[in-house]
Amino acid sequence: MTALTNGSRAAEVQLRNVSKRYGPVMAVKPLDLTIPAGSLVTLLGPSGCGKTTLLRMIAGLERVSEGQILIGGRDVTQLSAGERNVSMVFQSYALFPHMNVQENVAYGLISGGISKKKAHIRADEILGLVGLAGFGPRLPSEMSGGQQQRVAVARALVLKPDVLLFDEPLSNLDARLRRSMREEIRALQQSLGLTVVYVTHDQSEALAVSDMIVVMRSAEIAQIGTPQQLYGAPDNVFVATFMGEANHVRGILAASSASTGIVSLDTLKIELPHRNLPNGEVDIVIRPEAIRLVSADHAGCLRATVRTSTYMGAHAEYNLDTPVGPLFCIAPEAANLRKVGEAAGVMLDAGGVFAVRA
Repeated sequence: MTALTNGSRAAEVQLRNVSKRYGPVMAVKPLDLTIPAGSLVTLLGPSGCGKTTLLRMIAGLERVSEGQILIGGRDVTQLSAGERNVSMVFQSYALFPHMNVQENVAYGLISGGISKKKAHIRADEILGLVGLAGFGPRLPSEMSGGQQQRVAVARALVLKPDVLLFDEPLSNLDARLRRSMREEIRALQQSLGLTVVYVTHDQSEALAVSDMIVVMRSAEIAQIGTPQQLYGAPDNVFVATFMGEANHVRGILAASSASTGIVSLDTLKIELPHRNLPNGEVDIVIRPEAIRLVSADHAGCLRATVRTSTYMGAHAEYNLDTPVGPLFCIAPEAANLRKVGEAAGVMLDAGGVFAVRA
C-alpha cells in the first residue's frame, strides 16, 4: 500500500474472474481487472453496460455471483460494505438536509465510535482539504451544487478509505461546473495519491481525469488503456466511436509490409498500421479533426459535397457526402466558411485514421 498525507492508505484492487448474475441475466460477465494503488481508473460505457454494478461489487453493496475481490491483498469477497474500508460518493450526494456541513462530514466517524469533539476537528481538517474551510455551520441547502459535491467527497475522505469510489458524481452539475469539479477531483486524487474507481458515461470526463479507462459494453470489457491509447489506438469500432467523435466507413486494405498497409477509400489512398487485419474490406474510423478539406481537383483526394456548414467561432463543422459515405469534419479555417452544395476534396491525416475490427 501507499501512505497518504490524509492518513489513509492507497490499496490495489484486484478482480479475479468476477461476475454478477440476476437470475438468467448476466449483469457483469466474468472478468479480470487490476486497479493499481494510487491510480484513478474510470469505468466508462453506455447505460446498462455493467459499470455501476461492477462498482457496487467493489463497494460491497452487491455480492459477486462468482470470483474474488481483493483490496490491498486482502480477500474481501464475503465482507460487507462496512468491513472493506472503502468510501463511495454517490450521484445524488446523499447529504442529510437537517445536519450542517460539519455534522454531515463527521457523521461516519461518530457512528464508528469516535467522540463528537474529535470527529468535528477531523471534519474541519478535511473540509479545509477540499476548499471548504469555514463552511461547517452551513446547511446543504445553503450551498451550491459544486459545494455539495465537495461535502460529499469530504464525508468519504474523512473515513480514511483504502479506495474511494465515485458513481457518476458530476451528472447533476451544469457543463462549466462539471469541468471545474473534474479538475478538482483529479488534483485531489493526485495530491493525496488516492486509489479511485470512477464511473461515468461521459467520454470527455473520463479522458480528463483518468490514469486508465476501462471501456465496457454489454456486461464485459471492450478495451482497457490510457486515455491516449483508447483515443489514438482503439481496438474496435465500438471503442473508436464511443471515445469521442468518429466517422465509421469501409475501405479496402492491402498489406504493404509486416506492420502497414494501403487503405483505399474510393480514389483516396492512405498508409496505415494494418494491426494484423486480413486483406480486403475493413472497418475504418476517421476522427473529424483528421479530415483536411482541399480543392475538389486536388490530386488523389476523396471527392465530397458539403451537405451542412456550421460556423462555430474558433472552427467550422461540416457534414460531407462522399462516395464512401457521410463524413463529419471539424475544420480550423472558420473565417472562410464553405457553402452548402460546394464541391470539395478530402485528404486525411494518418494520425487520426484507424483500421479496426468490427
